[in-house]
Amino acid sequence: MKLYLIGMPGSGKTTLGRALAAHFNLPFLDLDAEIGARAGQVIPAIFLQHGEAHFRQLEADVLRAVAARPGPLVLATGGGTPCFHGNLAVLNATGFTAWLDVPVPVLATRLAAVAETASRPLLATAGPSEKWLRETLGARAQFYAQARLRCSGDDLAAAAVAAQLTAAGFAAPATELPPGA
Repeated sequence: MKLYLIGMPGSGKTTLGRALAAHFNLPFLDLDAEIGARAGQVIPAIFLQHGEAHFRQLEADVLRAVAARPGPLVLATGGGTPCFHGNLAVLNATGFTAWLDVPVPVLATRLAAVAETASRPLLATAGPSEKWLRETLGARAQFYAQARLRCSGDDLAAAAVAAQLTAAGFAAPATELPPGA
């Protein structure tokens, strides 16, 4: 089964995704990295040269290609991924969705680093202000709330999220135990 992590920028989708992939012994993909590889450009360059509408279409195309791949994986989506082009329906139809719901002040603190803001086109102009984050979350929450699992907290630990996922019915593929285990 595929595990899709959704949530606001700075919620830890990539960091936690890598840890969950290791925990469940699954491959990990970052959707933005996949988009960049397919486009031959980093995300900020795509936004700058082609605009957000082009990026969102490319994002939808790459998401569908990833969702169609055989086998399980953990995918960190972009913050806006579930909100455009019917992407949330694709996510929910092809895997298990988990919303990483981190409080806005924590997001603002995490995103305050210059390197983080520079790599996120929507934050490059707005900055990681709590006002922008609250407004954006207000617009996106209706999509995020449709995830199969909502993981809330200031500091989501991989072990705790893995336990929540398992309790909620996420089934990672069985791994072979060594003889005598």
